[in-house]
Order: sequence, then structure tokens, then C-alpha cells
Amino acid sequence: MSCEPTSTKPNPPERSDSSSASSVDNQDIHQPIPIRPRLPNRKSSGTLIVPRDSSQVGPLEPDLEPDDVRAMSPRRTSEDIEVMGREAREELHKHARALQDSLLMIFNRIEAVKEEHDKLDNHNKFLQKYIGDLMSTSKITSTTRGRK
Repeated sequence: MSCEPTSTKPNPPERSDSSSASSVDNQDIHQPIPIRPRLPNRKSSGTLIVPRDSSQVGPLEPDLEPDDVRAMSPRRTSEDIEVMGREAREELHKHARALQDSLLMIFNRIEAVKEEHDKLDNHNKFLQKYIGDLMSTSKITSTTRGRK
């Protein structure tokens, strides 16, 4: 340990790369440090522990007038559910019937197109055979005329 006297001067700031910065400017940038304001004190809300058999336990039933929207039950009776189920089944049957009918129409159209295709294919084969026969006949006649 050295016995040098300690001075009251602050430690000089570290050197900066900037030639225009001075040691005084460097210290002013970091001072003063803002202090966060303290939160106001709140009073305690009291204990939340309630005995089990207390009347304060459980949901409170609000007093609602009969015409209040909140008093109307969204639940349906079993009759309502049965009617809704029956209507849904009827609608589903109608939709299924419509799909079956459209499928039958498509099937019939496919059969008609197949028949038309087969008919045209047979006519095409007949015409090809006819043209082939004409060509062979014309070859035979042209060769016999050339010999005479």
C-alpha cells in the first residue's frame, strides 16, 4: 500500500474517441438519474378467508324481473329438442334425396354419352372398312387397265 494522500477530486473520466467531447460534458450526460415516483399506499382489502358454512359462500342469485333478458333461460325443453331433431332429420333426408336424384341424372347422362360414343365408333369402323375396300378396288382396276 502506498502512502499517497487521497484527493477529493473525482476520478477523471475515460478518454473518448471524439476530439470535441470534454470531460465535463461526459459527466453531465449521466446526471441526474431519474427517480421513480413512489406508489400511493393502499389500504388492505381484508382477509379473503371465509368459513365454509358462512352465508357469504357461493354465487349470489340476482333479483331479476321476468321480462329481463338475463332472466330468460337459454335452455330448451325436451319437446323443443325433439322438434328441432325431427326438422333437422327431415332437412337431411331432403338434401340426401336431392343428391341421389342429381347422381342418378349424372349416371343416366353418362350412359347416354357411352351409347352415342359406341354408335359413332361403329359408324367410324364401318366407314374405314368401306374406304379401305374402295381403295383396294381402285388399285385392282387401275392395275388391270394399265396392262391392256
